Amino acid sequence: MARRFGIEGGIIGVAAAAVVSLAVAGALAFAQPQASEAEADSPGSAQQRPDRAPKIAPVDPSIAHASDRPGRSLNITIDDGPDPVWTPKVLEVLKKHEVKAVFCMIGPQAEAHPDLVKQVVAAGHKLCDHTISHNTGMDHQPQNYQSQQILDAQKMIEDAAGGAKVEYYRAPGGAFTPYSRQLAADHGMRPLGWNVDSKDFEGGSTATIEATVRGELANGPTVLFHDGGGNRARTVESLERLLPWMKQQGYGFGFPER
Repeated sequence: MARRFGIEGGIIGVAAAAVVSLAVAGALAFAQPQASEAEADSPGSAQQRPDRAPKIAPVDPSIAHASDRPGRSLNITIDDGPDPVWTPKVLEVLKKHEVKAVFCMIGPQAEAHPDLVKQVVAAGHKLCDHTISHNTGMDHQPQNYQSQQILDAQKMIEDAAGGAKVEYYRAPGGAFTPYSRQLAADHGMRPLGWNVDSKDFEGGSTATIEATVRGELANGPTVLFHDGGGNRARTVESLERLLPWMKQQGYGFGFPER
């Protein structure tokens, strides 16, 4: 703000000139930092402020089931890995039948096996956050716990992936809350449900898994399998037999909607 200087009778011109000079010098000194800030905020500057950095675009917080592929389509989703034994086998079957899937990963598992996370991404599959601890009681936990489980896992998976983004969040056991869905969506991860549970984690035979999947396909497009949490030999064999059968039924394969 400009200052008003009064001139009393008897003040000499030299003093007035000195005041003017000081005012000009002060204005120049004050203007210099402002010019530097404007320069730092310019589009081509390498010193942009952190708060100007691009933010993750939020997505729909509702639970996704539908496929992004039109027509008769299925979404294959694989949970609880990556696992050094079973994830490579699942990847081999998917590659053989030219099917892409969403891999819902446990944070520490991804951190322990970054090579597998990178293989998943390199093969054209998508990543999903499946928390740190796979606590199926997530919906009974306080918000700070839910936040830590979801966001820490997201960072572990993305760090292991070497740049690929996690696009979905699946609550263990489907234990979503309004808070966890909104939190995930605000961080670019669409909450992901399922329509068909293969129950491959139970003790049934390969034939039982196949029958379960075939019998539930009318429920919707998103199918749940597992590559972690135990011996998944039956899962691998079931996928080997189900994927060509699904194609024979006229199904194509897409990803869950975002």
